[in-house]
Amino acid sequence: MQFIDSHCHLDFSEFDSNRESLINECVAKGVNQFVVPGITLAQSHTLIKLKATYPSIKIAAGLHPYFLEQHNESHIEALFEFATANKHQLVAIGECGLDRSIENLPKQTYLFEQQIGLSNELNLPLIVHHRQSHDLIAQSFKRCKPKNGGVIHAFSGSLQQAQYYIKQGFKLGIGGVITYDRAVKTRAVIAAIEPEHLVLETDSPSMPLSGHQGEVNTPLHIPDVFNALCDLKPHSERGALAKQLYDSCSDVFCI
Repeated sequence: MQFIDSHCHLDFSEFDSNRESLINECVAKGVNQFVVPGITLAQSHTLIKLKATYPSIKIAAGLHPYFLEQHNESHIEALFEFATANKHQLVAIGECGLDRSIENLPKQTYLFEQQIGLSNELNLPLIVHHRQSHDLIAQSFKRCKPKNGGVIHAFSGSLQQAQYYIKQGFKLGIGGVITYDRAVKTRAVIAAIEPEHLVLETDSPSMPLSGHQGEVNTPLHIPDVFNALCDLKPHSERGALAKQLYDSCSDVFCI
């Protein structure tokens, strides 16, 4: 079986000492492609070199709300210029989105909606971050409708919210949260969603799986996320499910 990690930050410093060996180990384990999101303007530029060094890595460009203090309005124009000049190098715009745990929602909203507009202009999907913000994201989607879908990263919402995103053309990113027994609601929602609307992710080095708390997460755990998903879908044939998830991710990112 072959897998894609649809969301991992392999450029982060946690992987500086073992990036190449980790990627080789992942490929040997069947995880043969990796989508690395952009988080700041400066970092998006560095991802071009990362992609050139490791052909299995696919990259996006974006302004992540978690790093809001590092973004200013001029960065939007610069991101437009960078993404336009490097469109053939990118598989998505993002990681972008809205996060209620971070102050200055008006600035977040402006940056998010500008990036929706950029994705529309370049015909690229979005990688969307959320935290207690599904309602705000829906409002932004109403003001600036995304035309190319994308992935709702680390989805953990209701079935109604899941169905809303699917109707907007989005896949739901499924990661380590479904390995926790306490994630009863999220596990129930994912169990009810058809696999064609799901993609696998780790969010490495963050979001460790159950039993691995305190460890650096890596794409090596994608098969473990897959196994947890298989437990939620006991009537699905494993090989067919793996292929559906791979094709789903390939389709949304055109890889």
